[in-house]
Amino acid sequence: MPDIIVIGGGMAGVSAAAALAADAEVLLLEAEPGTGQHSTARSAAIFIRNYGNAALRALNDRAAGFFEAPDIDVEAPLLTPRGELLLATGEELDLLEEYAAGSAGLERLSAVEAERMVPILKPGHFAGAVLEPEARDIDVDAMLQGFLRQFRARGGQLRCKAPVSALSREAGLWQIVAGGETHAAPVVVNAAGAWAGEIARMAGAQPIPIQPCRRSAAVLPAPEGHELGLWPLFGSIAETWYAKPMGGQLMVSPADADPVPPQDAWPDDMVLAEGLYRYEGAVTVPVTRMVSSWAGLRSFAPDKTPVCGFDSEAEGFFWLAGQGGHGIQTAPALAELTAALVAGRAASIDDGSLGALSPVRFA
Repeated sequence: MPDIIVIGGGMAGVSAAAALAADAEVLLLEAEPGTGQHSTARSAAIFIRNYGNAALRALNDRAAGFFEAPDIDVEAPLLTPRGELLLATGEELDLLEEYAAGSAGLERLSAVEAERMVPILKPGHFAGAVLEPEARDIDVDAMLQGFLRQFRARGGQLRCKAPVSALSREAGLWQIVAGGETHAAPVVVNAAGAWAGEIARMAGAQPIPIQPCRRSAAVLPAPEGHELGLWPLFGSIAETWYAKPMGGQLMVSPADADPVPPQDAWPDDMVLAEGLYRYEGAVTVPVTRMVSSWAGLRSFAPDKTPVCGFDSEAEGFFWLAGQGGHGIQTAPALAELTAALVAGRAASIDDGSLGALSPVRFA
């Protein structure tokens, strides 16, 4: 019998399971045929240290050490140079100032300097910009596979095609029916992503509303005559669109966050069209065709801060949910925190951030 059952085989669940397996017998349950098939596979795949609120930035700072020197088996660095360029029109300069005031390591650029960096920007459209030069691309698949290898090397067991259909606690153990099998363990970790709220309801845990929100993207051909390799991720400070070079093409997102039920997400054509229209208004190259499009889910707690800790009502029920769009880059820090809290060790994060992450805040 395992000591811990982790529900959810995305980046959060896999990384947490690997960390927990260092000290315990761990079973990882995933509903799909393989791991990382939902939000993990549809990430913008970039580490931005200044991304998110104070608690998220504390996690980013903690995760930075892992990304610089991963303790998992990977064949190449997980991070490669990219940079993030945030752009403001004259009416948006206050937003730019607000973002810069709470950030570190930024460089202020004039509109002309930004246009030199991304030469398809419409001359005169923007009034200012900030650059985070240390923002870097993440090799998400290499990271996920590295955590899976570590999990298995530590004796962890993985069951795919195992959606949870029943969850109850009896005689100090969680009884979980998943994929036609029944499993039992004293501790269950809810890392079910968009389905985290449903898992909590099954367990009779706190009714924390974890809301999945759709984020869409279109892949466009590279603008003719331009080499995208050195371009940063660039986008509106008002979060109405952003674009990122990917594999010699350009991924453009309307930066949508439309609430939807837990699902295998697909892009909404109208939302995508509106976002591409906003992007077109900022650049000199018209959108003539899409190579492909996709959508993923970003799941949020009401305060847009992840939920990490033991439930206040259901004994042995641990929350690891609500990462929003920060799940890949915070996964190493949240996995480390999960392992510490489950084992009863001191957390490697400040008390203020620990309280901000705890599910007790919703009790």
